[in-house]
Amino acid sequence: MRKRIYWLLPDVHSARRTMDDLLLARIEHRHMHFVARDGEDMSGLHEANLFQTSDIVHAAELGLIVGGGVGVVAGAVVAMFPIVSDTPQWGLVGVLAVLGAMFGAWVSSMIGSSAPNSRLRSFTSDIAEGRILLMVDVPRGRIEEIETLLRNAHPEARFAGMDPAVPVFP
Repeated sequence: MRKRIYWLLPDVHSARRTMDDLLLARIEHRHMHFVARDGEDMSGLHEANLFQTSDIVHAAELGLIVGGGVGVVAGAVVAMFPIVSDTPQWGLVGVLAVLGAMFGAWVSSMIGSSAPNSRLRSFTSDIAEGRILLMVDVPRGRIEEIETLLRNAHPEARFAGMDPAVPVFP
């Protein structure tokens, strides 16, 4: 299990040096995600993708739950008032629950992909001012080691928080 720690870096040069130090500390490239304002030259840095910068995952989870719930209710109503036979068709509850969950997750994820990540809202003004946000996913046993490394090697960087857990996907 990993934890995501957030660091604010003053510029791209500092971000590249930080990435190099993290690579030397054996943090894989795919576990570092950099966010900068639009138009910033991020060559050489592993930019955060849609899953890190939008609310797509949260929205899909919510849509899965709501869509499944609506599917269960719709399935129960349809099963209680059978159209084809005289007996209730309870199998429809499961079928409509699955279809509702899939549809809800799909629709919600489309909406969530255009909404900014709610966790990153507090960094909006810093990013607009030209700072670079580093999100690094660190194994739980190495958090103190990586934080100490970044504090000592990069006094210009500022610790900006930690998420309790990083989802397996993404």
